[in-house]
Amino acid sequence: MAFKKLKLWFDKTLAEDLADKITPIQKDFNKKSFVRLVDKGVSDLELKDRVECIADALETHLTGTYLKKLKTLTRILGPENEEETGMFTNFYWIMPIAKFVEKYGLDHFQLSMTAIAEITKRNTGEYTIRPFIDAYPKEALSIMKIWSKDSNKHLRRLASEGGRPRLPWASKLDRYIKNPKPLLPILNQLKDDKSKYVQKSVANCLNDILKDNPEIGKGLIEKWQLRATKERQWIIRHALRNLIKAGDPWALAMVSNFKK
Repeated sequence: MAFKKLKLWFDKTLAEDLADKITPIQKDFNKKSFVRLVDKGVSDLELKDRVECIADALETHLTGTYLKKLKTLTRILGPENEEETGMFTNFYWIMPIAKFVEKYGLDHFQLSMTAIAEITKRNTGEYTIRPFIDAYPKEALSIMKIWSKDSNKHLRRLASEGGRPRLPWASKLDRYIKNPKPLLPILNQLKDDKSKYVQKSVANCLNDILKDNPEIGKGLIEKWQLRATKERQWIIRHALRNLIKAGDPWALAMVSNFKK
């Protein structure tokens, strides 16, 4: 992916690429109409709206039930991302598929959650999953707990990142702003994760919690800092970065015995 604004990659060329991936699976997919609709629709839009425009075009041009459309889209996802980067470079083109699931799959919880798991192994499901958490809080949290124990680092990260109360560029999860306690079993599961990619997400989730529920966040950190592994030390330090920068005595005490 050569350097240019991310939004500019969601254009006629991407529509053509998506159509070329789809047509071997759905023979009657109208590539010409799909590309024309996307090309006309995205010209004056910013990134998020461009992604949604392409998702809408997929909805109108794929045939059959949601299940059939989803099967087609998951078949074109290709190999999993083995790295901790590349979601918005090599796999940027999956974003409209994630938006398709987010917008059109809410009435199909299990199918959509399975698709989100596959999407996040390449791009990310952190935005897609949030309406499902709102609509199916217990069911979604149950699956996220399972993901937190998965061997795939992208799924483990999604277990934490998807539940962040104040995830940037996403709708807030008011239920976890009011009460983040349901997230704590996931964070406890991930507190010693070896992946820096996962560690950063756990720290950011904890940082979100500290903003609205400092007593809960501080209580968790006080438990974690006892005999903390190097992974946990990094998470705690990163979660407390704003408080440390401000010279907060409690935060400084929490990391005083950590190795630099």
